[in-house]
Amino acid sequence: MRHDPGDARASIQRLDWTPAMLAVEWSDGRRSEFASIWLRDNLSTDRDAFSGQRLIDIADLPRSPRIHRAELRDGVLAVEWEGESAPARFTTQWLARQAAALERASDRWRPRLWREGAARDAVRDFAWTTPGTMGADPAAFADWLLRLIVDGVAFLADVPTETGTIVPAVSPIGQVAETNYGLVFDVRSVVQPENLAYSDRGLGLHTDNPYREPVPGFQALHVLVAAPDGGESLFADGFAIAAALRQESPEDFEQLTCTAVPFVYRSRDALLEARRPLIQLSCAGEVIAVHYNNRSIAPFPLTAAAAERYYGAYRRFAEMLREPRFALRFMMRTGHLVVFDNQRVLHGRTAFSSARHPRHLQGCYLTRDSVRSRAALLAAGSGSGA
Repeated sequence: MRHDPGDARASIQRLDWTPAMLAVEWSDGRRSEFASIWLRDNLSTDRDAFSGQRLIDIADLPRSPRIHRAELRDGVLAVEWEGESAPARFTTQWLARQAAALERASDRWRPRLWREGAARDAVRDFAWTTPGTMGADPAAFADWLLRLIVDGVAFLADVPTETGTIVPAVSPIGQVAETNYGLVFDVRSVVQPENLAYSDRGLGLHTDNPYREPVPGFQALHVLVAAPDGGESLFADGFAIAAALRQESPEDFEQLTCTAVPFVYRSRDALLEARRPLIQLSCAGEVIAVHYNNRSIAPFPLTAAAAERYYGAYRRFAEMLREPRFALRFMMRTGHLVVFDNQRVLHGRTAFSSARHPRHLQGCYLTRDSVRSRAALLAAGSGSGA
């Protein structure tokens, strides 16, 4: 049975109100406050009974509803507003759930940063599962998805190595998104590659496709043929590196958050362009995305004075990405599959010799909202703490 986070406080010990606000003291000692306008905006009678969607708009409500009376009756809170005849009713269970949601809103799926990637072990420190375990153990899969979201990277083993098996392997995780590369793309060395990923060069830490709208949310890479030497995978937590930059040089951090970078990709069948900062912040000032792909940056449209300031910050961040301490190194083997947050985790590889040993990976992109939706639904059904 699923645990409701509001259960522990569902009994109301004390009720107070003013015209603008209602305060509840719960049986566990915690206190919750609900604004009058918030309560008026959340009446169950103003939502469709089947879909749960709103039937009204904020412009349909009184501008400043004032609470006239609030009373608890048999586990139901009745609230009367001045100038309105019918009282509204809220169950204590519903209020308890909203109180719990308000408390955890800022902590849900909060990233767990791993700054010293070089000190991490991919097998020991990150989540692993297999395609068979995903369907057989929903609770374990829910925990794997949670760790993918909070750590930014997670792995699968024992994935069949036939071409195209990446799609059924990752479909339980999220919705595969098709791009100009197709539903699935091959990562192997070719003559005259349109993308340097399709060479045997080493690739520095980067995120994929910052020239797209939207930027791919998660990326999956499946090893069909592993090279016996070279081609070691690199991963780094961009959020942790951004946090280090913010601490060490706030001025450089600010430059990278407030300057839009032009990203461009051109091929025979695509011309993709987008502008976004290397480090993207939320309304609360928290890092929510890192976009770094030096191979696809177009000339900056900056004045001479602005360029001098920006290039200093740009260089500092690029040099941090080269510091060995930040990078997790892992030699992925045939049958391994990695999934990572493409707007957080930077990835790269060491060089390899395709003339001596073939190396073949297949990749695809997953939409961010679908991965989080799967995680939320699975957690709700399995009783996971997610």
